[in-house]
Amino acid sequence: MANSRSASPDVAAPFSLLKLLPPLLAVIIGMFMVILDTTVVNNAIPTLVGDFGTTLHHLQWAVTGYTLALSAVIPLAGWMTDKFGSKRIFIATIVLFSLGSALCALATNTEQLVVFRVIQGLGGGMVAPIGMALVFRISPPERRGAVMGVLGIPILLAPALGPVLSGYFVEYVSWHWIFLINLPIGVAAVFVAWRYLPTFASAKPPALDILGMILGPVAFAMLAFGVSEGGSDWGSARTLTGLIVGGVSLLLFIIVELRHRQPLLELRVFRTFAFTQGIILSWILYAALFGSIILFPLMLQQVKGYTPLETGLILLPQALGSMLCMPIGGRLFDRIGARPIVITGTIFISAALLIMSQITLDRPLYVIMLNLFLLGCGMGLSMMTMNTYILNTAPKDLVSRVTPLTNSAQQVIVSFAVAGLTGYLSTHSDKVMAAYKGPNPLEAAVGAFGDTFLLTSSFAIVGFLLSLFIRRIKPAAQKSGAGETRAEESMLAGH
Repeated sequence: MANSRSASPDVAAPFSLLKLLPPLLAVIIGMFMVILDTTVVNNAIPTLVGDFGTTLHHLQWAVTGYTLALSAVIPLAGWMTDKFGSKRIFIATIVLFSLGSALCALATNTEQLVVFRVIQGLGGGMVAPIGMALVFRISPPERRGAVMGVLGIPILLAPALGPVLSGYFVEYVSWHWIFLINLPIGVAAVFVAWRYLPTFASAKPPALDILGMILGPVAFAMLAFGVSEGGSDWGSARTLTGLIVGGVSLLLFIIVELRHRQPLLELRVFRTFAFTQGIILSWILYAALFGSIILFPLMLQQVKGYTPLETGLILLPQALGSMLCMPIGGRLFDRIGARPIVITGTIFISAALLIMSQITLDRPLYVIMLNLFLLGCGMGLSMMTMNTYILNTAPKDLVSRVTPLTNSAQQVIVSFAVAGLTGYLSTHSDKVMAAYKGPNPLEAAVGAFGDTFLLTSSFAIVGFLLSLFIRRIKPAAQKSGAGETRAEESMLAGH
């Protein structure tokens, strides 16, 4: 038996990351493209508002629609790979994302841009879960940590490069290139994936939750619309229509998901108190972080007068802070648990946003950049730690279905935060400007941004208070065996 084992090429062959590099490169390129696109648009929003002759309140749907589309397709990744094969679907999603990017570059008004961004999101939502599942499948079990660590390259690099590339294109070329840049990257990803990704046999897909597919996007889109309109007037007919239709759809969605044998999103995990506590905390932090992130480029360009490229460079400390603290949080998690790390992270986030709430026209640039670095450190410490905590608190029999739930919900929360805060900023700015009697209207404008930062800081403070009560959970034991490996792969793919 020992001789037969040693004769097996799979066992005898030494591990070589170089051999895995071509298929790994296909996933890295695809993930880099999608993550890059989530960061380039924010810096271009002031330019797009001017070119399209629209308002922030309307243009924010280019961000909100994209994140809602991401949330809609993430739970379908597992079913699609079982039905059609992971390699085929991975390539198809890259093609769809690239097509959406080309259409975005051709948009001539806000409505077209929003529709084309939705097409982008429908393609981009599956790239990361399917790509990670592919890498998980081709990696030796004992080396998966090292291989999966390589996937951190696009996760860390793209947010740093995105605002700078966006600023360069907007300032020196054209805003169209923030989307056109995806085309050569997409072609490279498709070529490398077609050439080097292995083909795995399709599996029997589970029953598709058709009602969940319909009710979920309707509920979240209408609620986002209601929250967006509520930023202007919570009593308006448009606000109430969005909230009522979205609320009823959400209630029906929850009923359908709880009754379905293989639901689109597994809601039974909310029966576990520690999991529910953790995911609510992560939602609050996502609202504070990504709601505030969209405010910085607007403030720097519209109030402080910086160019798009200067804005991209000013935003770099946030990405650097996240890159520095994310691995630190990961290393400390197993030693001291989630609570002290998340408490520290929420303190950083709360402090940075509170300081920004006192922003003035003469605030030195280095102070703003230090706040951005502090915000990035808080993000790096808290977000990955909370994701790990949530997985560890989920019931073992449902853990493979937690990732699509958390990823989809986080995108929905981001869309709510962007819609609500931009709506509030637009309306509040108009009120503050109308009431201002001083010599410099920019003082009123910066005050409106300060009030909006104060609102986001209140989310972070609530997150800090909740972080005081999260429990220490022992890390999940390493799994082995084909069935458990398939469960971990399903968790990555979005089952």
